Amino acid sequence: MSDPKRPWECADMSQVRDEIDRIDLAMVDLIAERFGYVDRAWQLKKNPADAVVPWRIQQVIDKVKVRATEKGLPPELTEALWRQMIGWFVQYEEEKLRLQTEGNGGAK
Repeated sequence: MSDPKRPWECADMSQVRDEIDRIDLAMVDLIAERFGYVDRAWQLKKNPADAVVPWRIQQVIDKVKVRATEKGLPPELTEALWRQMIGWFVQYEEEKLRLQTEGNGGAK
């Protein structure tokens, strides 16, 4: 595979699409890595109520919004994406913790 191109280096839509595809794969890899930590987090918690930690959620949102602004990305977009992702992860943790407290061990 050739070296990544910057947006202004793309001569046609094919190159733009190739770069978007490359980035999408990298993003999936990073989300998968993040998921591994979320999967570990529920194992360290005690009950379903522990899945929602409002101060931590806000801390994460604040950090990614600052980073987005630094990178020239609309912070509102970043917040929306992260709230969606965090919401899914919280539901995942709640379900695993519920199964664990019911004696199912939270097995996958």
